[in-house]
Amino acid sequence: MRARNRSGPISGTGLIVAGLTATLFALIFPIWSYADRSGTGVSTLNASTVSTRYGPLSGLDREFITKVRLAGLWELPAGQQAQQKGTAKAVHTAGEHLIEGHTFLDTRVRNVAARLGLQLPNQPTEEQKAWLSALTAAQGEEYDREFANILRKAHGKVFSVVAQVRANTRNSLVRDLADDANTTVLDHIKVLEATGLVDFDALAQDAASASTPPMTSSPA
Repeated sequence: MRARNRSGPISGTGLIVAGLTATLFALIFPIWSYADRSGTGVSTLNASTVSTRYGPLSGLDREFITKVRLAGLWELPAGQQAQQKGTAKAVHTAGEHLIEGHTFLDTRVRNVAARLGLQLPNQPTEEQKAWLSALTAAQGEEYDREFANILRKAHGKVFSVVAQVRANTRNSLVRDLADDANTTVLDHIKVLEATGLVDFDALAQDAASASTPPMTSSPA
């Protein structure tokens, strides 16, 4: 009887220790395995985050702000051009929406950048310049098709990016800007599709061949 009494507590204690060890390992292992992946560790994700009076500002947040500015730098001229060169009324309407939407967003993003002490670009990217050049070279009905498809493709890619930022940002200014960007981008998608010129098969093929990368270093 005494032997059983002594062995009982020892066995129970051993089970408790073993259970705690297993639990601790289960809690630690996911963190270790995640942090061990190149470029995705917690320290990497937080390394570029800075504190502001509006909440933490991450590298993703700053990139998003820059991209909103870049969007206006090429889509605003594209909208103005559409009103001059477009042959279809729906293209003129889409151009008008681009002008209105990016005039509003550009004012918003410059205000946000100023409050956060961020510098913004004043020229579109080389890719965006190439899109504008392609539109400048097109004429007549070809222009209408190029305009609808180039702009629709660009907006489709940025739409998911805006959602990513809106879901993850901890900065109130960025959150509000993402709300405005989401509304504007969705409006532009709708008016571009309303032209009846969007090649949805081409969009699907493009999406299948290359998924949109996470924002770490490019919307419309």
